[in-house]
Amino acid sequence: MKTDSYKALSNYIDLLLDAICVVDKFGRFEFVSSSAERIFGYTPEEMLGRPMIELVHPDDRERTLKAAAEIKAGAVKIDFENRYIRKDGQIVHLLWSARWSASDKRRVAVARDISRSKQIEARQAALYAISEAAFACDNLTALYQCIQRIIADLMPMSRFAILLPQPETARLQFAHDAELAMAADNTNPDHIMLLCQQVIQRAETIMLSADNQAELPATLRQQGSNLPVNWLGVPLKSQTAVMGALMIQNTPSAPPYSSSEIELLEFVSVQVAVAIERKQMLQRLQHNALYDQLTGLPNRELFDDRVRSAVARAGREQGQFALLYLDLDKFKQVNDRHGHQIGDELLQHTARRIEASLRHSDTVARFGGDEFVILLEQADSADSAMLLAEKVRSALEAPFALAGHLLQVLPSIGVALYPIHGRDIKALLLLADNAMYQAKSAGGNRVQLNQQIAPARKTDKAG
Repeated sequence: MKTDSYKALSNYIDLLLDAICVVDKFGRFEFVSSSAERIFGYTPEEMLGRPMIELVHPDDRERTLKAAAEIKAGAVKIDFENRYIRKDGQIVHLLWSARWSASDKRRVAVARDISRSKQIEARQAALYAISEAAFACDNLTALYQCIQRIIADLMPMSRFAILLPQPETARLQFAHDAELAMAADNTNPDHIMLLCQQVIQRAETIMLSADNQAELPATLRQQGSNLPVNWLGVPLKSQTAVMGALMIQNTPSAPPYSSSEIELLEFVSVQVAVAIERKQMLQRLQHNALYDQLTGLPNRELFDDRVRSAVARAGREQGQFALLYLDLDKFKQVNDRHGHQIGDELLQHTARRIEASLRHSDTVARFGGDEFVILLEQADSADSAMLLAEKVRSALEAPFALAGHLLQVLPSIGVALYPIHGRDIKALLLLADNAMYQAKSAGGNRVQLNQQIAPARKTDKAG
């Protein structure tokens, strides 16, 4: 390492924490201090004569060569940053100060390892970005995609997934799964599921690499060759429990994930869990504010919003739509005879039948009790509206099998058209309601088109 011209100087510079590097006019290392081994992983003897650019991260080579040319032209660089690939395959971030010696035809530079500070910066930036995404993203799907992009900027991966239990069954499922690059191995999803279940049950990180199979839990060692290589899974820990798992996977030919990368992913996963919980809570609150808790149908507020949209659309397109007001005949008798639990189940089944009889563009809402209101957005005539209303009525004719009983409650349906029967939405809804009472007064189980002048609403229903 030490030529005669550097012997005396080496006695002192080898004490420095930073690495001193001298590169000849061909870009090859001519001298490196002993501290270079701590930074690059290579001994000075292994670096001498080697082209400097070979050790630079491929993504940074172009701008590194540009900076080297500027230094050779006389520029002094004191804050140039780039990345090198260590001997062990890990990435190291360096801050360089360099200048050109015209007399010696050499570039002299001092390299400082700033990997730790870069890692801290990356952590803080990722935490901030994930927190922002929790508020900015419209839904969970968008949030998962944002989290994927943020973590992909932090560490290499060919696959990224988030696994969470289903709300109804608690069975683990892929909430998000993305292949970011062509992976050399196509891991069976069942094996991924097994790994993530172990991550959640043990509440700890699991990493798989080509050389750590013996360190795995017995349940995983039994899978043997079925397991992926270069796989990393971390638990998503909420304030009270492990809510799921986050996994990344790299190609088998890539270096194993380092301890610093594992630490980084564990650190970021805490904020990921917080962001997902927050978005889940906001979606539940939003759903509860806009949907009926018993039937899952839109409530009055959401229905009103969709009717306003229908009015705007009808105005632009010179179209029309229909409102149906539906009430179940003699529903009170079911509650009185069989109890409110059976009555609630009957309403739930009724909601499903109504939904099944409608088109995708239609909306059915529950206004309370046994009253349902339906928006038919594409009803170009009274006849088409009556046909659709009759389809709904027919769908409810068959008895419901509940708690060992066959229960039949038939509907009375009132129909009003926009703008034929008026342009005021509240008035139109009242006209449909009055038409429904006309149907009920005529014996029920029928559809009644509004005749413009409707009788005053009764205070008590006929059934």
